[in-house]
Amino acid sequence: MKKLNLVIAMAALLAANAFAQTSGPGEDKAAKAKAKPATASEKAEAKSKRKTEGATVAKSTKTDAEPANTGTAKQTTKTERKEASKARKAEGAMVTKAPKDNAGPN
Repeated sequence: MKKLNLVIAMAALLAANAFAQTSGPGEDKAAKAKAKPATASEKAEAKSKRKTEGATVAKSTKTDAEPANTGTAKQTTKTERKEASKARKAEGAMVTKAPKDNAGPN
């Protein structure tokens, strides 16, 4: 029985390599890197170019999160806010003083 388990395990290990995915036509691997790396000045120049391009794209692109027409906030007076606060407090007091529902698991 142990030999059978060992054979099945070995077959599974070898089968993984046999059915490995290979690159098809038009799906070649990445090109090799240049022989010499970029200098610091070339990197800085490319970075500044990407930054300016990104800034122009960010300014020109409008997302759905930004509304086309923004309204104005509702203006309330101090007395209206105080009255609303009193109403909320009164409602909360009524809820806490109300009898509790006994239809629970206990």
